[in-house]
Amino acid sequence: MNTHIPALTVSDVSKVFDVSAPWLNRLIERRPKLFVKAVSEVSFTIEKGTCFSIVGESGCGKSTVARLVTGLYTTTSGDISFGTGRTGRPIRVQMIFQDPHSSLNPRWRVGDIIAEPIREMKLRDDVKQTDARVRELLETVGLGADDALRYPHEFSGGQRQRISIARALASEPELLVCDEPTSALDVSVQAQILNLMRHLQDELGLTYLFISHNLSVVRHMSDYIAVMYLGRIVEQAPVEHLFTAPRHPYSKLLLATIPDIENPRRRIDAQAGEPPSPLNPPSGCAFHPRCPIAMDKCRKAIPELLATEGQARVACHAVTDP
Repeated sequence: MNTHIPALTVSDVSKVFDVSAPWLNRLIERRPKLFVKAVSEVSFTIEKGTCFSIVGESGCGKSTVARLVTGLYTTTSGDISFGTGRTGRPIRVQMIFQDPHSSLNPRWRVGDIIAEPIREMKLRDDVKQTDARVRELLETVGLGADDALRYPHEFSGGQRQRISIARALASEPELLVCDEPTSALDVSVQAQILNLMRHLQDELGLTYLFISHNLSVVRHMSDYIAVMYLGRIVEQAPVEHLFTAPRHPYSKLLLATIPDIENPRRRIDAQAGEPPSPLNPPSGCAFHPRCPIAMDKCRKAIPELLATEGQARVACHAVTDP
């Protein structure tokens, strides 16, 4: 459902990390400070009730964006606003983490884990109402009410992720930030969790910011996709537009890595080489050392993310000004 009401607006957000050696080491070894620009001038808007996904290789900055949105990191520059901005009602945001084993307190019973946000935010009047809400949430995510008395280690990975989802829902959020929520799970369990998340989105009207490197998962979940490379968004498009008619060379490279059942032995002409180090990024377009259609301009000027046909936006000199 697309209501055209913004749930999240990210405007020119950048994040720089200081990765320098300790002061004394730098003094003795005469080494300068080192900085990594993990996210660079990223902008996007997520409309209420939709799923916006960010994809890219490891280290591209997608998880940093998730942590910036949830406040786990502070922005170096730029602005993040929720709902309709200063004049509108703010919305509640929660995060579902990648590893359900490390994100749940092993010393707490499941009931206490789920009840904590309810108690802290005073969403129910007394213990009886809180316990009833915990049982309701457990049943909502496909677990039993009696599971509230058990500990996280007594559950499988998929069940633990269901507990994580129940905990996230306990604060009654409108926006869920999902940082690769299925990557630590078996493939068969991934499908169960994704179907649960789709069902919850339809039932509760949730909005998702979905972070993943798995393009098949993203296609199943998303309404709109942003492709990131070395801290920048290089293409944004509606999900089917991106999968059927990608414009950026990097998007085409990512899509070429998806297994093809009809042609499993096809040759994938992926460009050689690894992504460059974020400590020493290339000049101009960061993808130009791996790009088959790079021009001189690509080596000198950073391309802007410009609108093309079909609601797509692409940051590529060869596409926007060939």
